[in-house]
Amino acid sequence: MKLQPHWNWRADPAAAEHSFDAKAPACDDGAGRIDPARYHDPHFMDAEWQRLWTRVWLLAGPVADIPEPGDFFRFDVGPESFLILRDQDGTVRAHYNVCPHRGSRLVNSDFGSLTEVTCPFHSWKFGLDGKNCKVTDRETFRPEVLRHGTDLSSVFCETIAGLVFITMNPAPPPLRDWLGVVAEHLELYQIDKMHVVQHKQSEWAANWKTGVDAFYEIYHLHAVHPQTQGVMDDIAQLDLYPNGMSRMYIPFARTSFRVEDQDTVNPGIQMMLKDAGIDPARFTGPAGEARNAIQKAKRARAARLGLDYSRFTDGQLSDSVPYGIFPNVQMGCHPEAIFLMRFLPHPDLPGRFTYDNIILYRHVDDPDYAAPDWMGLPPGLDVTGAIRPEIQRVPLGVSPDLGLVLDQDSELLPVVQQGLRSRGFKGPLWSEQESRVRHFHAELSRFIAGEK
Repeated sequence: MKLQPHWNWRADPAAAEHSFDAKAPACDDGAGRIDPARYHDPHFMDAEWQRLWTRVWLLAGPVADIPEPGDFFRFDVGPESFLILRDQDGTVRAHYNVCPHRGSRLVNSDFGSLTEVTCPFHSWKFGLDGKNCKVTDRETFRPEVLRHGTDLSSVFCETIAGLVFITMNPAPPPLRDWLGVVAEHLELYQIDKMHVVQHKQSEWAANWKTGVDAFYEIYHLHAVHPQTQGVMDDIAQLDLYPNGMSRMYIPFARTSFRVEDQDTVNPGIQMMLKDAGIDPARFTGPAGEARNAIQKAKRARAARLGLDYSRFTDGQLSDSVPYGIFPNVQMGCHPEAIFLMRFLPHPDLPGRFTYDNIILYRHVDDPDYAAPDWMGLPPGLDVTGAIRPEIQRVPLGVSPDLGLVLDQDSELLPVVQQGLRSRGFKGPLWSEQESRVRHFHAELSRFIAGEK
């Protein structure tokens, strides 16, 4: 029997206030239309850089990428590049990836380990703390020249939930205050015990905000990704938090209400049963019982493997809970793995962005334990965390090979970008299903207006 739309779905209608499953208090972001010029106007892009990107906390990468003193990774956003490293005392630091002498980039590799930072242009040297420890031929410089400063320029850097955040803001709010309840929720997943097992970057011919808009709602799934209709419902608990943060709580292993047949255990649900260690051939219940069976199986498997799942609600074991971390991150959270995506603005062009996709996995040496199959990890991939995989970069115009759903998005967003420039388009009309999108743009507008 076909289900009716249930727009007020709740992960747990009886959830206590402030608990993980609790619905966030209502947030009214109005009913106005934004000027679509924000998607293509170079002047708006410049305003974003000065008033948004240089003032907010940005997710630079996972702590797992710098496990030992001297380890570093490079984080690029817009025209800037940062060197994120672990000092000898274990402190995580962040410096602009630029030499104070002549402006040369210091590091061009994505990852590595070093005992000191050496400029490739004139071999100036710096400690991991950013302090200058050698000026080549110092005696040829007038002292008053060097008094302008020879150390690296550093930025604020904090870690929460196994993730490194940086900000160019000289007086930022505390990171935990910035993230709010999202920090508490992310800490439940123990991301610090996960490792990157796949990292892909692809160039898309669209503005970075079109990526945020698309991934912040599931209203488009039935039209763009019909293959999802058999494994996830078309509605979610939408939670809007302060500072532009948000989340979707999406029930998985359920057939969409738009599908007539609600009883057949289709191949997608069979895949999710298998992920939980259930042999689909032995599952005799209707499709409507699969979600509950997955929750029970994962909790039993965790007990067998000595994993503490007591901190997780049942919904966290079966469903997808993607968090929006303002301004440019979405993280799909699961006990076994994290699906992290960043929408990185192009340094110069408003009609281009980099889609950055990282899968973090908590390795457990057991044949019945794995990352959710829908994440698309190829067979035979090293998931032990012993080797950090290289970043796979895909240029503009080449299919990113991210799986059917994401490849469909990569084809759609350039089409959307073209329409956003039309004189006939007066601005988006957002439904309540798209409240996360409106919430994101309301916060963005506050930054552009100088209110934050």
